[in-house]
Amino acid sequence: MASPDQGNKKLRILLIPFFATSHIGPFTDLAVHLAAARPDAIEATVVVSTANASVVRSVLARRHADNKAVRVATYPFPAVDGLPPGVENLSTVTAADAWRITVATFDEAQVRPRQESLVRELSPDAIITDMHFVWNAAVAADLGVPCLTFQVIGVFATKAITDLQSSSRAGLLRDTITGGAVALPRLEGEGGPEILIPETELPEFMRSQEILDTSVMDRITSNAARCFGRAVNTFLDLEPGYCEAFATSLKPGPTYFVGPLALSPAGGRAAEAAEKVGGSSPCIDWLGRMPSRSVLFLCFGSLTHFTDAQLVELALGLEDSGKPFLWVVRDDTWVPPKGWVERVGERGMLFKGWAPQTEILEHPAVGAFVTHCGWNSVLETVSAGVPVLTWPMDFEQFIIERLLTEVLAIGERLFPEGAGVRSTRREEHDLVSADVVARAVARFMEPGGGGDVARGRVKELSARARGAMAEGGASHNDLKRLIDDLMQARTERSRSKLMA
Repeated sequence: MASPDQGNKKLRILLIPFFATSHIGPFTDLAVHLAAARPDAIEATVVVSTANASVVRSVLARRHADNKAVRVATYPFPAVDGLPPGVENLSTVTAADAWRITVATFDEAQVRPRQESLVRELSPDAIITDMHFVWNAAVAADLGVPCLTFQVIGVFATKAITDLQSSSRAGLLRDTITGGAVALPRLEGEGGPEILIPETELPEFMRSQEILDTSVMDRITSNAARCFGRAVNTFLDLEPGYCEAFATSLKPGPTYFVGPLALSPAGGRAAEAAEKVGGSSPCIDWLGRMPSRSVLFLCFGSLTHFTDAQLVELALGLEDSGKPFLWVVRDDTWVPPKGWVERVGERGMLFKGWAPQTEILEHPAVGAFVTHCGWNSVLETVSAGVPVLTWPMDFEQFIIERLLTEVLAIGERLFPEGAGVRSTRREEHDLVSADVVARAVARFMEPGGGGDVARGRVKELSARARGAMAEGGASHNDLKRLIDDLMQARTERSRSKLMA
């Protein structure tokens, strides 16, 4: 790779995401927003392992008309026992092998030299890094450039996890568990009942040290504190009060709330351009034949894995609900129960493979969304103004569910309280029966039901999301402030060199 052009006066920003599509997508969106905000002054490059370059290019092609404003640079992924060559993304591994990528991520001896070599070659003016790569603060300091962390999840879950971690380190977390549940920390002075979460629904790293030593979380926190600042893919009105509390609790350095990044800089949808790459999706064609707000959309992200038994129960529950549905299934080898397709008929569509989620959510036929509570999906459904039925499975998703159902009240749990055990460990998670699915869907989708009640609230949030990203909105202003601060840092760095 050629050395950077020393005559290039643009601010060169490198963005380094974690090995997961759910991280690479928002980092790419942020790169596009940075480049679009100051096309004459910003050069944004997304830095990924070799096999993940296609993920970046796919995001650019689907969501952004001007996809040539962002560059892609690659470094080799380390060899990992049990992973075949080219498997470098959590979205492309089986549930049984996901831990291999997680462990490799924090192997500084293997990953840091590969990343650092490329970073030094590209000679950036600033680095925006995923928190997983705890060494990039030190690399940036050695280069004399600012390093920011970019957080792809919101602050409600982050604050809850951070506070629970503090209790754990102090030996108090076990003492706070009552009846098998812990109370998520509320804001000071905030009213309302306690937000409880069973121990089984806590993130795996808080329950066990078998895969990832909890000291890694301490390294993430301490290295983030060394950074110039942090950016977050959220907006002030989505997590009211929590954004302010998050910003004031993390010092030094500023916090920039720059989301939702799936919206365009003008505050509209960064549309998934199916029409630009070969015509409309079959999903959109099918939705076009359905009545307004009649369809339940189900999609569980790139990391969620269901057992065959659970897929069967879900299929039968959707059939028994009597409601139209569009169900995206990640496993392209799964076959529904015999006769199911014929019985469902035109009322339902089972779609395998990638589907244009943002475009689907924007479609007027969609009345509700069954979501795993991944943060990207949360931002997309809020931006579209679609209420949710929640079905969390992993990581911080159970905590995010509480934000949606108990704080914002823009949806309901699909698996109701008391119906069975839910867990971040698949072997502990009870089967959600067809009867439970059918009742929850029918109740939520019926006229005057929970979906209609939640829709008014999420529609208001949708308007605020677009306002945040529009010219003069809070997120738009924070993005501009971020750019201004990085440019000022470069100016001060140049001045210091001249004076040295």
